[in-house]
Amino acid sequence: MQAYGRAVTSLLIAIVLGVLYLYFRRKDRRLLRNGVLLVAAAWFALWGVLTLIATASPGFAVAVVLVVALAPLAVVVLAGFSIANGVRVIRAEGLSAATSLSLLAGVGLLVLPAVGALLVWTRNPVAIGAAAVLLLLASYLGVAFVGFLVYSVVYARMDHGVQPAALVVLGSRIIDGRVPPLLRSRLDRALAVYEQGRADGHPPLLIPSGGQGKDESRPEGEAMAEYLLAQGADPADVRPEVQATTTRQNLLLSQQVQADAGRPGPVLAVTNNYHVLRAAVLARRTGSDAQVIGAPTAAYFVPSAFLREFIAVMAEHRRLHLLTVLPFVAVTVLALFSLYVTA
Repeated sequence: MQAYGRAVTSLLIAIVLGVLYLYFRRKDRRLLRNGVLLVAAAWFALWGVLTLIATASPGFAVAVVLVVALAPLAVVVLAGFSIANGVRVIRAEGLSAATSLSLLAGVGLLVLPAVGALLVWTRNPVAIGAAAVLLLLASYLGVAFVGFLVYSVVYARMDHGVQPAALVVLGSRIIDGRVPPLLRSRLDRALAVYEQGRADGHPPLLIPSGGQGKDESRPEGEAMAEYLLAQGADPADVRPEVQATTTRQNLLLSQQVQADAGRPGPVLAVTNNYHVLRAAVLARRTGSDAQVIGAPTAAYFVPSAFLREFIAVMAEHRRLHLLTVLPFVAVTVLALFSLYVTA
């Protein structure tokens, strides 16, 4: 009966979290908390269902224990995949901080558990405390990343139902003054939406947005506009923005371009699929009502790209995350200290 009660409690918590997810999603799809609520609801629902099945069939409980026991192997497999992917990205894109993320994540998945085990093995209270804090921080980052990843995928697949008055194409690095494949995929996605609007008699304004980086021969917006025109976009519908150097500036400066063009109305921003959620969060923070849609990305590049976006989101909300995790760290340290004193 106790197991049955725990299962029902988990399912009730899942329902409450699911209702909160639907409420906040309806309020604004661009809230990061939506991902946390969605993952938490799914976790409690899964736990409740598994508990009910295990209560009815003891053999199933043994199978679940065996699957959980394989978790370390799953970590090793994931680490191996991350390292292999990181090597491939570095070979294809060159060595840099951004292209090394997948490789570093894979190494971290192998090193951190080993460091934690060594700290516990010393049987030193301070070392054990450090291992507990390390486990807590790693768990927090893992949960936060899963929430970000899951909701990034969910948001990218949403049909926003927007008939855009303007399409803002977020820029990225151009090579030798021309549009590379990554940026071309964004432009092609924007062109598909543009052509649909033109067929309906309401062509949206195309705003390719991007300034000139130190390693670029001309502004990204200029090269992007050239590509759009070459693909058949009406020159009257193309207004490049050529000053922005960040996603935030892309969104803010494009608002002014749209206003200057006298084409008010709903906005869709276009980027690559790994970047949609962070771009949507930034749009919300700038006061824009823009929703964001994604374009395909080369599969080998996706893991590093998602890690980069996650790090950027964590950095942008660092105060919130510090305030969230510090109380748990403090409680863990105090608990270990009290055990040390009473030992």
